[in-house]
Amino acid sequence: MTNAKVVLVPSDEGWPVAFEALRDVYSRALGGLALAIEHVGSTSVPGLLAKPVIDIDVVIESRSQLPAVVEALATLGYRHNGDQGIPGREAFPRDHDEVPRDGSGRSWPLHHLYVCARDAAELRRHLLFRDWLRAHPTRAAEYGALKLRLAELHDPEGYCEAKTDFVQATLREAAGTTRGAGS
Repeated sequence: MTNAKVVLVPSDEGWPVAFEALRDVYSRALGGLALAIEHVGSTSVPGLLAKPVIDIDVVIESRSQLPAVVEALATLGYRHNGDQGIPGREAFPRDHDEVPRDGSGRSWPLHHLYVCARDAAELRRHLLFRDWLRAHPTRAAEYGALKLRLAELHDPEGYCEAKTDFVQATLREAAGTTRGAGS
């Protein structure tokens, strides 16, 4: 077990601003390869307590475009790191805070960049969870409270695992497949 702690911070109005700036850089580099560039994860939900890391999904038409995307993102300083065990979600880590290298010399906030084909289950899951929490502030507040409790009890790996039941229940609820009384 590691001594690493999960750091959670209050929602920051700068997160959407930083996402917009990053999206602009990706849009220029990817051109028509990107169908959409989505802000996902907890930083995309206003008012939600989060780790201060912006999660971004670049949506492409199909996996056949991945080699061109890998090449374009490499020009910005990202390296392709495979799906990291999550099918349909390709990871693109960075090695320096000036990545993406857009010529500005700017230091960028912490972020995770992923590329997903538009029909990827992981992309659908990210968007469904984000949109449900945005539309249901009470559920988002429950999630924030849970995250705070779990951060006190777990290291980063255990924290992620411990959130699974809540995330899965929320996804079932959002998809309209929750089994409850009368179903």
